[in-house]
Amino acid sequence: MSITVDRTEHEWETRLVKARDRADTGTRLLASAARKSYDPLVEVDWQAPIPDDLYGMTPEWCSLYGTELWDRMTQEQRITLTKHEAASIAGTGLWFEMILMQMILRDVYDQDPSSPHVQFALNEIADECRHSTMFAKSAEKFGIPSYRPKWWVHQVARAFKSVASGSLAYGGTLFAEEVLDMMQRDFMRDDRVQPITRTVSKIHVTEEARHIRFAREETVRRLENSNPVGRAGVQLVLGITAYFILTSLVNDKVYAAAGLDVREAKKAAKNNEHYHHKLREGCSKTVEFLDAVGLIGGPSKLLLRRAHIL
Repeated sequence: MSITVDRTEHEWETRLVKARDRADTGTRLLASAARKSYDPLVEVDWQAPIPDDLYGMTPEWCSLYGTELWDRMTQEQRITLTKHEAASIAGTGLWFEMILMQMILRDVYDQDPSSPHVQFALNEIADECRHSTMFAKSAEKFGIPSYRPKWWVHQVARAFKSVASGSLAYGGTLFAEEVLDMMQRDFMRDDRVQPITRTVSKIHVTEEARHIRFAREETVRRLENSNPVGRAGVQLVLGITAYFILTSLVNDKVYAAAGLDVREAKKAAKNNEHYHHKLREGCSKTVEFLDAVGLIGGPSKLLLRRAHIL
């Protein structure tokens, strides 16, 4: 993807429809939540058997799909790998949702709780709590370990969740939410995929649509009074955040679980152009939006390229 960021300081402002009044956005999103929200403990049939012949996720999203190694794998190995990769992706989603909940709580801590904006923020936190439980239970149901980012990434994220705010917090959220959204739209429509994965994906896609809208509008609002130096700092940290999110989606241990040589599988995934294309596809809406508001550029583009986002 080619990104051009040679723009005057505020040219990006003319390319966006002005964000709705914050109270109006909160009211609309609360109404949407009232119409369509789910309790995964009820909506997902957690007692249903796990079919042996269905993938854990759409195979085209697997990190090895399209490689010579994938062609050599047995169908049983492919199914096992997609189950473990689905659990790894869900684990990364759970990890970032825990970060997101803390950032939102900190963001609204001093704001008026009677406002629709704060009330929707609290509603989003409730959604994310349910999503996190849902992701954890789906891995448990498949009998798969709780995959998490590398220890040092987990520790570095402590600093991010403690200080990230404004456009950085909401912009970083988009990288996690929109790539999962793109993946799960495929998962939920794919009859080759496990019913539990499809139901979990449908719930997450439906409710995350509100969260993405909320994050986009807040990103725009928080940039209204920003300056070039401040935006450059946000660009850099956003690039680092996106890199860690995207490179944490697939835990190395998933390859061993499928009976593969981990070193060979990691090399195949690293050089897999099909998978890189899927990642760019999954992040395309976020990149287009953040580029339009002036948050793609500078040294961070190197990290975005290394994560195969650009």
